[in-house]
Amino acid sequence: MTTRVALIAHDHKKDDIVQLSGEYAATLARCELLATGTTGSRIAAAHGLTVERMLSGPHGGDLQIGAQLAEGKVDMVIFLRDPMTPQPHEPDINALVRACDVHNIPCATNISTARMILDVLTLRLAQKA
Repeated sequence: MTTRVALIAHDHKKDDIVQLSGEYAATLARCELLATGTTGSRIAAAHGLTVERMLSGPHGGDLQIGAQLAEGKVDMVIFLRDPMTPQPHEPDINALVRACDVHNIPCATNISTARMILDVLTLRLAQKA
């Protein structure tokens, strides 16, 4: 079964997630990726990865990913949040992170944790090869 990874980033963190996805492109290429709109577009354009794009976060993309997560269709979430900037859709963000907790889905909200999760994923995929 293919690992499904959700990739999300607030505006001030989009450059970080594009860089991160480039560093782990070989690993992510072996996964099914889904992302909020702009984040997914930037990752696909930068690295040629196939990304299923949802709506942008403020337009319901976080909720779309949360719904897939609740249905068991997401295996891990990388959500690079900007804690210094208020978000108009903060309730949606909190709902997504809560859904990760409820369904025991790994959720990285900063670059250090994202690297740790992706390192483990890289090792797991190498063992399967």
